[in-house]
Amino acid sequence: MVRITIEEKYPKVLTVRRPNDNPANAGSIYFGPFPNGAKALRIVLKTIRRIFPYQSVPNHARKICLYYHLRLCPCPPVFNSPEFKKEYRKNIKHIVDFLNGNAKKIIKDLKKERNALSENEEFEKANFLQSKIKAIELITGPFYKTGLDLNIDPNLTDDLRKKEIQDLIDILNKNNINVKTLERIECYDISNISGTSATGSMVTFINGEKDGSKYRKFKIKTLNSPNDFGMMEEVLQRRIKHSEWPYPNLLIVDGGKGQVSTALKVLEQTNKNIPVIGLAKKEETIVTSDLKEISLPKNSGALKLVMRVRDEAHRFAITYHRKLRSKSLLA
Repeated sequence: MVRITIEEKYPKVLTVRRPNDNPANAGSIYFGPFPNGAKALRIVLKTIRRIFPYQSVPNHARKICLYYHLRLCPCPPVFNSPEFKKEYRKNIKHIVDFLNGNAKKIIKDLKKERNALSENEEFEKANFLQSKIKAIELITGPFYKTGLDLNIDPNLTDDLRKKEIQDLIDILNKNNINVKTLERIECYDISNISGTSATGSMVTFINGEKDGSKYRKFKIKTLNSPNDFGMMEEVLQRRIKHSEWPYPNLLIVDGGKGQVSTALKVLEQTNKNIPVIGLAKKEETIVTSDLKEISLPKNSGALKLVMRVRDEAHRFAITYHRKLRSKSLLA
């Protein structure tokens, strides 16, 4: 059985053989027994803990434990603040909902919180919540095998990425964009406020996974007034000059027809034949090099891949832009 000490300051998630009637345990809730036994229960808790870290001992020592370094345990010395106490209790609430079979409610709550963070341009926190949403959808989806997690099946992530890439290749080829492989994808975004401290970002994904060592950032040099197209043109021209950087199999720009047209203009001027698409923010539609708009289902692997790449480019641009703004304010 699972016992959660719900009324404690830092509730614990414990495994027990049976409910304990001791008055000291009156503030606990229990789940189970589970028909598949202790082994299945341990696997479920292990999976949940990777999404929602929790303390798993009745009396946690006042020091950091091994599980903290594995990102599985919020130790009291680290999380002893009102903000983290609130976050920890959210985790416990989600665990209770999960054990009650309310995975849809968890996903709904997380999506609402993720969207609020995105609106406030807190993209790193939003991406962190998105990873939790994907993990929950994975382990509660129809193709999830009991006891399977990313560590037990190390090929699972690779298989998912391969499927997303193949989905995108198929869709692009159906829309007259000739792509044989997507080993290297680059995405570009512009960040500025009224043209000030304008920056451009280039993020690189290798086989569907981000590779931070290949990220590049650009401080806009030629413009100081709002002109996203002109800024995108400058960034792409500067990137193309770096022939020592391998050219991508696909170039993605954050934006719609205007940004795609700008990218095509630069590639034509530099005699580079690189497939280009854009991702328009409002409807999350893919814009092709012939300026055709493709609407894909929200569960499309191809769309998820392009959105993940675009969101990372946006996050990277925003981070650099804020750094430059801070420097200018202090100057």
